[in-house]
Amino acid sequence: MSNPILNEKFVNQEQVLQGEPMTVNGTIQIAAFLGILLVAAAAFVWTRFSMGYTDLAMMLTGGGLIVGFIAALFVIFTRNKFLVPVYAVCEGMFLGGISAQFEASYPGIVTQAVAGTFAALFSMLILYRTNIIKCTDKFRSTIFIATLSIAAVYLINFIGGFFHMQVPVLNSSSPVGIAISAVICLVAAFNLIIDFDFIERGSQMMLPKDMEWYGAFGLMVTIVWLYLEILRLLAKLSDRR
Repeated sequence: MSNPILNEKFVNQEQVLQGEPMTVNGTIQIAAFLGILLVAAAAFVWTRFSMGYTDLAMMLTGGGLIVGFIAALFVIFTRNKFLVPVYAVCEGMFLGGISAQFEASYPGIVTQAVAGTFAALFSMLILYRTNIIKCTDKFRSTIFIATLSIAAVYLINFIGGFFHMQVPVLNSSSPVGIAISAVICLVAAFNLIIDFDFIERGSQMMLPKDMEWYGAFGLMVTIVWLYLEILRLLAKLSDRR
């Protein structure tokens, strides 16, 4: 077991094709390209908010969330690389809108969240490259279970919202609520280790070139999740001041 996006079973069953294989550098280049798409889309929606086009910005934010989620599901189950850029743009639209709303309530929080996300990204990369954290089967299983547990709690909380019910302290700014957010941030950060491992092993196994898109996609999913969780954590900490 491993990251729900980059699962171990798929890697083992993938047949190596003739031609140019997957590489770490190729995956990084695609990830950078997706990052540019995401930031550009986020900046566009952010400026709609700042210019006063709130209704348009909210529509783009909601549309980005829905279409991005659908695109992600298709990528996960079909490995269609052409939908990966679509996911990046849609997630950018969603993040741009959400970030603008958080920034309006907590000035400066987006800069802190971006800095925290990059700090976590490079910290996990260093820990992985120096073998301080090894991506063993036990590590993958633990993070996999933790990630699915968090997803289940969020799903229950989402469904409960329709009945005016929420999971206790999940959205609270109490010490327990802050601790829960911190733990979720750690789980999201540890998923980066699994992403790095997938990309490295994929290149060593000489998987098909198209798998670079899938590796970059998995990495982006984790980074987006991590950013949102850090944003939530910072907002809770700000409420405590």
